Amino acid sequence: MRLLAFLILFTASCLVAAEVSRPNIVFILADDLGYGDLGCYNKDSKIPTPNLDRLASEGTRFTDAHAPTSVCSPTRYAILTGRYSWRTRLQRGVLRPWDKPLIAAERLTVAKLLQQHGYATTCIGKWHLGLNYPTTDGQPASGGAKNPMSNVDFTKPIADAPVTRGFEHYFGTIVPNYPPYCFVENDHTVGIPSVSQGSREEQFNIPGPMLPGWKLVNILPELTRHAVKWIEDTAKTKKPFFLYLPLTSPHFPVVPAPEFIGKSKAGAYGDFVFQTDWTVGQVLNALKRSGVADNTLVIFTSDNGPEVVEINPGAYDRVPLFHHYSMGFLRGAKRDAWEGGHRVPFLARWPGKIKAGAVSGETMCHVDFMATVAAILGAKLPDNAAEDSVSVLPVLLGEKLSKPAREATVHHSGGGKFAIRKGDWVLIDAPTGDDNGARGEPQWLKDERGYAKHDQPGELFNVHDDLAEWHNYFAEKPEIVRELKTLLEKYKADGRSTPGAKQQNDAVIGSAAKGKNPRTE
Repeated sequence: MRLLAFLILFTASCLVAAEVSRPNIVFILADDLGYGDLGCYNKDSKIPTPNLDRLASEGTRFTDAHAPTSVCSPTRYAILTGRYSWRTRLQRGVLRPWDKPLIAAERLTVAKLLQQHGYATTCIGKWHLGLNYPTTDGQPASGGAKNPMSNVDFTKPIADAPVTRGFEHYFGTIVPNYPPYCFVENDHTVGIPSVSQGSREEQFNIPGPMLPGWKLVNILPELTRHAVKWIEDTAKTKKPFFLYLPLTSPHFPVVPAPEFIGKSKAGAYGDFVFQTDWTVGQVLNALKRSGVADNTLVIFTSDNGPEVVEINPGAYDRVPLFHHYSMGFLRGAKRDAWEGGHRVPFLARWPGKIKAGAVSGETMCHVDFMATVAAILGAKLPDNAAEDSVSVLPVLLGEKLSKPAREATVHHSGGGKFAIRKGDWVLIDAPTGDDNGARGEPQWLKDERGYAKHDQPGELFNVHDDLAEWHNYFAEKPEIVRELKTLLEKYKADGRSTPGAKQQNDAVIGSAAKGKNPRTE
């Protein structure tokens, strides 16, 4: 009996040890945060970011990391599926209020993968990947200026919520400036949105049903509180966990809490970034307090470049007002195919695994998250999953590579324009007369940086020598244009950009239904 008891205890301890050896994973996604907003990326930033700067010093700062698309929903899709969103019905812009889910029910997500390996999983924050709302009349969910209260039945469960895509738990706002204006927990709204909100003076973007007493300023603090509590509670179970924390900041509406107002030198936006940094600090403190920091991979990044409209002032306006460049020295901003639209801060910490205080210039993309997680787990992904995802685990661990981790990276603008980067060269496959999804650079910025306009069928830049993308080599390097264009078309046709069996895109690229491009997506 003693021997049997010993064997049982020994087996149990081995199982616990195996669980503990798997790292917890925390993925924090800021919304519309620019490459130049953080102090660790821009010494001239007017915004204090002490917690993110500390994260950089305790981990590695990556200088060539990219969102796959320069707007919101497509990037979130790519993070969770390892697949470019332009293979789906969403080939420009973002999902609209009341839209159906973008992630197919049968598609493997990183959360499902981690669940299969014994992880507790949660999503806390902004979803913006569509829900299947129940309605009172059996018609598709709707609502807006003409029908601000909509036909959604908020007393019934929401089908196809995040809890059906691999997350055991969800808490957040679907989009802070979209109705319904309330929190959602798991598959129900927290309370019944029963009043109409349509006041742009209060920074609500689109008319729709709202919970009585709803305050935009309370969203980020409540997400922070919920994330901290979930970490503390889950750490006690000794089970490995995955926290996906897509923040609502510093996206419009820009609503810093009172205690953060005036704490930066870049206006309300800078104060909101400072509050975002505070949220990150709260999460890091919760990991340490719970005794799990040393076995946790923490990633912090942004879904695209900084906003240029509707946040009073936008990124370009902040330059003359505050001498703060949210885009840093990059060209472009949110929605653009230029670097400022998709090159974003990326910090990673994993004590004992990721080198502290290091800087890496290896090219990475958010779509790589799923394959990287699979590599950490030692899991093999099926051919019909993560079609565009490359494991960058060696990059995170600082290993010396014999060749780049990625053959090439496809970028995509808010307006649906393609770009492809291979090595030092990036081809924007759109005429220079087309603003590739941008709201347009102000003339003073073009004059300040000396951007010359040369009408061409496309743009070709060497981002090693010319990261500001001033000199267009399109006419001078036709052989490079042909090479990149051919590779881009192959990636489109094959249904994947990684080795493996060809796959089907969800729709013909260029002819799928297109999402709206609202002014505050």
